[in-house]
Amino acid sequence: MSNDIIASLKSELATLPRGVDDDTRAVAGGGGNLPKRISIKGGVFRKMSGGKEIGAIEDRHMNVVFVRMAHTASRQYYSGAYKEGEKIAPVCWSSNSKTPDPEVKNPQAESCDQCPMSVRGSGQGGNGAACRLSWRTAVVLPNNPDGDVMQLVLPATSCFGKEEGGKWPFRPYIQKLADNEISAGRVVTRMQFDTKSPVPKLLFSPVGVVPESDIPTIAKQRESAAAENAIKLTVFQTDEPAAPGEIATGPAALEEPKLRSSSKKSEAAPSGDTADVIKKWSSK
Repeated sequence: MSNDIIASLKSELATLPRGVDDDTRAVAGGGGNLPKRISIKGGVFRKMSGGKEIGAIEDRHMNVVFVRMAHTASRQYYSGAYKEGEKIAPVCWSSNSKTPDPEVKNPQAESCDQCPMSVRGSGQGGNGAACRLSWRTAVVLPNNPDGDVMQLVLPATSCFGKEEGGKWPFRPYIQKLADNEISAGRVVTRMQFDTKSPVPKLLFSPVGVVPESDIPTIAKQRESAAAENAIKLTVFQTDEPAAPGEIATGPAALEEPKLRSSSKKSEAAPSGDTADVIKKWSSK
């Protein structure tokens, strides 16, 4: 009977815009509130939905269009042992990577740049920082701009560094576009794995211009609830307060530079086709 009612409702609503409003998603919780996303786990591009893998591609590169990006990186510090598939509440976190969020019960420091957990070498086994840095973005596929808006969370190793053969880590790439008066949402971006890196690491380069006819669609996708949710830091929390000052024993943090040094622009000049593409765009 209940399935018949659902089927009837879907039939009656068929001519109306599809989608679930924010209130319905929030109350439903669970998988219904998880954004579709692209994972780079294991050095493979994987499409995830409701926390489950629904597809993967073997190619070492993938083209996307950035429809929205968090304005700053975020941080999360875990003290519990990591177990794949198990939800673990972080001890401390920051949406802007500058100060702990107001909801944090036991901040590890007043500011992230003064926190011992954000210092390189504080991570498990002395590797990286115990407090993990990442950057949240929302992307669509250039051949399907009105399709799914997917979350792409970039680890620190994919965010900072120098240009390598016409390819950049995320922050220097966006800086390169900005220096040439180019918005990321007007560019088809190729992201590809750095095969020299021992951990999944992406590098970015421009490969084309978003067609003028797709610009209104990209603008609409930017304002969607899916894009808004994709760039938000959503933290799983428990009622038990975490003890301050614990040394992380969770997932090892990836190597990352301190944020204060990340504002430096790449000194290397673009090369090959990439330079030609940027020159062409900046002249328009």
